[in-house]
Amino acid sequence: MSQKTILVVDDERDIVDLIDYNLSKGGYVVLKAYDGEAALSLARKRRPDLIILDLMLPEIDGVDVCKRLRASEETANIPIIMLTARTDEADEVLGLELGAEDYIKKPFSPRVLISRVRAIIRRKADGEDSKTKIIEAGGITIDTERYEAKVKDRAVPLTVTEFRILELLMRARGRVYDRYRIVDSVRGEDVIVLDRTVDVHIAALRKKLGLHGSLIETVRGVGYKFKYPVEQDEASS
Repeated sequence: MSQKTILVVDDERDIVDLIDYNLSKGGYVVLKAYDGEAALSLARKRRPDLIILDLMLPEIDGVDVCKRLRASEETANIPIIMLTARTDEADEVLGLELGAEDYIKKPFSPRVLISRVRAIIRRKADGEDSKTKIIEAGGITIDTERYEAKVKDRAVPLTVTEFRILELLMRARGRVYDRYRIVDSVRGEDVIVLDRTVDVHIAALRKKLGLHGSLIETVRGVGYKFKYPVEQDEASS
């Protein structure tokens, strides 16, 4: 298996060196950027397997970098872990709404960071190795080999977490998953998140799916499910 490449973006060189040391020890190839422009350039040229992105960057901050990465077809599906010294829960929600897969606060444990990186890389690999490559329901098609999603013939760019949630729900149409079961399935059991984290990803997923987002139903007090059987008028709309 080829080595995975991680782009680390932070204006604090000591932090970058610390992450570089630990990732390299774990067998990853590390790219470094100390500002937003350099991060965007490297992401487009090298297409890393994952990006660790600090929010508080000079000139172009991490929020804008994330927006630009998600807006480009070339980089839209690269997983992002946001790294920041901010402690406000609203910042965490914002990061997830922008399409980040995970959010880690400084100061952080290098071991925790590496475990999060491995969980995301493993999750993506699991999706690529899934036995059923094409899943279709209600006008939505996902290709787990290419990590592509479509509504009818319209391509829908999803983050890795959004894609994995959609895959989970579509594979078990009609089955209800609570928030913690969703987290365990798509992000790994070693990740501690709030209920709102899953809600943010579901809201973003529904928005991207447009009218077909209604196929992801909220089961009040329990969790979420993919509607099954799909109503004929919705499937053909």
